[in-house]
Amino acid sequence: MTRYVSTRGSDTASLREAVLQGMSPQGGLYVPTQIPIVDWPPPEGPVAEWIAPSLFPSLESDVARRIARDACDFPFPLVQLDDSSFILELFHGPTHAFKDVGARFMANLVSLFATGSGGAITVLVATSGDTGGAVANAFFGRSGTRVVAVFPLMGVSETQRRQMTTLGDNVEAVAVEGTFDDCQRMVKACFSDPSLSARHGLTSANSINVARLLPQTVYYLEAARRFREPVHFVVPSGNLGNLCAGLIASEGGMPHAGFTAAFNRNHGVADLLQGGSFETRDSIRTLSNAMDVGDPSNLERIQWLYKSYDALRVDVGGDWVSDQDTLRAIANVHRRHRYVMDPHTAVAYAVAQRKHVGGAPVVILSTAHPAKFPKVVEDAICEPVSMPDTILSAHNRNELMSVIPPDLGRLKELLDGGPR
Repeated sequence: MTRYVSTRGSDTASLREAVLQGMSPQGGLYVPTQIPIVDWPPPEGPVAEWIAPSLFPSLESDVARRIARDACDFPFPLVQLDDSSFILELFHGPTHAFKDVGARFMANLVSLFATGSGGAITVLVATSGDTGGAVANAFFGRSGTRVVAVFPLMGVSETQRRQMTTLGDNVEAVAVEGTFDDCQRMVKACFSDPSLSARHGLTSANSINVARLLPQTVYYLEAARRFREPVHFVVPSGNLGNLCAGLIASEGGMPHAGFTAAFNRNHGVADLLQGGSFETRDSIRTLSNAMDVGDPSNLERIQWLYKSYDALRVDVGGDWVSDQDTLRAIANVHRRHRYVMDPHTAVAYAVAQRKHVGGAPVVILSTAHPAKFPKVVEDAICEPVSMPDTILSAHNRNELMSVIPPDLGRLKELLDGGPR
């Protein structure tokens, strides 16, 4: 049976323990002791159902495939912009963000493991934008679970906020008067409190949880299968879960022509990939808010995978662009190709235009629907953005949220049922 080991020492866990704990008792992130190996190329049929038993070998194969079928019941269209550039659209799930893939896998796994456990589970998640809405939607109405989504009050778009604050039922939204890094720091501190964790059955739904992270390999495999030659992936990057999933797919045998991690002004990891050192920094607010991360959690997993930064730089390049570059990319792509990008995709596109990756096809991961950022996009293209019905409905529902300072004590008070 596959075990999961902590990035910070000898702690190991079963899949159930890794999913429900979220982080190891030492504060590390769980990684599989054996990277899932793929027999390339995948057969015809849904890639998610093919790879799921390898991602989670401790599950019965039929159970793994059923979870994959339920989680990935939406397409990943590949849009060609020119001879060598392609957009992989990952926003056709229920909340119109790539996080739907991992969140829906995780919700199914948590429900499976919670059955018969005798206690309620609290999914505590820090979000810089799309994770909160995806997790809230995936767990909404599931008995025995409570979702507490913690987000920076001024650091998410209105649509992202409403996807967390308008559901009610078992979903609670907590707005922090600070940055995403404040939110992440507080949430990690809650997991480091054994009494609090036990009292509420805390688990994480960020990409620090293996149940969120590993399923994100699915769309890399799906994209790579569509080409006769290895492709170069350009990944909008913040907390680095998306990039980490691609690197795990690579370690498992997926052919590729390299990766480029694209950043906004929060570019500490880009500096590292260009040969410098990494230093934790205060996050800076940008138009691509889901990438406003100064201390990315999954860098620790990537370090574990590669052992040295020199080895990492062989596979992964990095660069960053400004908000002005982002707006210019949205406008230029719309003018040339009549294609509308959200700000995060635009960061990746702008970085891709700067990098020379040889003759390989370039696949840019598009992580969110442009309608989630209407003001930014409409200002760039001077046209209204079409709104999906699910986003419109979120704007028509009443909001309920708690607003707190970046204070750990206040978050713990809310978890314990204190004043909202």
